[in-house]
Amino acid sequence: MASESRTEPSLLAAECEGTTGLAVDVGVLLAHAPGSDTDELRAFATRAGEDAVDELASATDVSWRFYLETPHTLPDNDRRGPSEFLDRATNQMVAGPYDAVVVVTDVPVVSSRERFVPGLASPLARVAVLSTRTLRSAPRGEPAYDLDDAAVRWNGATLLVHLLGHVLGARHRDAGGGVMDPFEFLPDRATVPQFDADVETYLHRIAGEIPAEEATPRGVLGRLAFHGKSAARNPRQILQALGHSRAPLLPLSLPKLSTAAVAPTLVIVFSAESWDVGFHMGNLTAGLFAVVSILVAALYLLFAQNLSFPRKRHRVVTEHTALVNVTVFLVLVLAMAGLFALVWGVMLVIQVVVFPPNLMSNWPSLEDPTVSVVDLVRTGAFISTIGVLSGALAGGLESRTIVAHLTLFRDRP
Repeated sequence: MASESRTEPSLLAAECEGTTGLAVDVGVLLAHAPGSDTDELRAFATRAGEDAVDELASATDVSWRFYLETPHTLPDNDRRGPSEFLDRATNQMVAGPYDAVVVVTDVPVVSSRERFVPGLASPLARVAVLSTRTLRSAPRGEPAYDLDDAAVRWNGATLLVHLLGHVLGARHRDAGGGVMDPFEFLPDRATVPQFDADVETYLHRIAGEIPAEEATPRGVLGRLAFHGKSAARNPRQILQALGHSRAPLLPLSLPKLSTAAVAPTLVIVFSAESWDVGFHMGNLTAGLFAVVSILVAALYLLFAQNLSFPRKRHRVVTEHTALVNVTVFLVLVLAMAGLFALVWGVMLVIQVVVFPPNLMSNWPSLEDPTVSVVDLVRTGAFISTIGVLSGALAGGLESRTIVAHLTLFRDRP
């Protein structure tokens, strides 16, 4: 439900199609660099919506409406990952409410592999990010295109349809000649390609699922129940997002978090007290302690650093924002598990390589002078859980970076 202070969006384009009575409402959010011409960007978004709406309506057999939201000024001209637009996009999706959101920006957009791309889409969040910076790029030695050039217009509209096809779950069609071919800027493009016949069949089949389910849950338990219900209905989408996220490797991209986890364990591992606890702890207790520590660390990062979406409180919650929140939490859980494995590996190396073989067996606190591999593994796991918790406590140093690396978007347009 929109707030009273919210400015009503303007209708960019609309196309009625089909007899189902269903409609897809798309919010268009302009995110521009400081000092850029917002009128140019608004004109580009308007043309793209008008050029794309016919093909989208025809392919899905439902009505499509594009609404332009109030432009947003970015703090700088730096390149951005698509996940950095998730906060404002999901906020607009709930405030609209919208079934999908398209972010049109004039700053460079990079994929999770640090490649410059013209745009990326997240089928899970139903958010697409389109960058005009890449569309305006020209070969070396030639002047950059203007936003009102025909090449930019039709390639922009084609990219918009292509990204919204991904949002609806359509995959690439290699060399099929349709709009779902891997996107390529063609200077002589003069129209928007059509969807392939089998893609249209797929889009027709999911047309009834396009409008987003909404709820107005009461209290924390009500929201938690709605999130669980949404996840139970869409397990495949969540699993696909997790499969593409490479979440266990996330700590390698967050050096401050990893350092905060490893540094204290390098001191603890040489403490006799930690070895006493580790050696006298049961295997089940050590395992449960590790699992609980990973979950607590993920929950701390989620709530303490406000990594749930949208960050502004709304009475209405849509299914897609619920799925994003569930996926973000699971990404954080897998990231903390990856951090645990990283620290655990460091501890095992120190135990096996650095420590003298007979040092621990001569400690008077050991009832049994023999030290087995299981003892080393268990003690290393115990010390690693402390590292995971300390790393999570320092995660606030990189909360913005964590969001940028959530990798809920595809790697290529």
